[in-house]
Amino acid sequence: MTASRTTEKTGARNPEAAEVISDARERIDALDDRIIGLVQERMAVSAVIQEARIGSGGRRVNLSREMQVLGHYREALGKPGTALAMTLLELCRGRV
Repeated sequence: MTASRTTEKTGARNPEAAEVISDARERIDALDDRIIGLVQERMAVSAVIQEARIGSGGRRVNLSREMQVLGHYREALGKPGTALAMTLLELCRGRV
């Protein structure tokens, strides 16, 4: 890729910055792939828990546990962590 095309693609104003950005984006893409894999794994584990809970006559969702998860994410990541946890919970249990 030419220097001008690289800087155009990254929004950088010089080739050195464009290279840093391109390298960092590759790392982000790899991290995103890992995060997606972990979310899929979490969904599978959650399905096992739900199946066991329902099979024993319990409810599909344990609200006190979900509150613990929300608190954990909020502590670690601040207010946006709560939104992230809500999204994860929705992915893993569906809408209630």
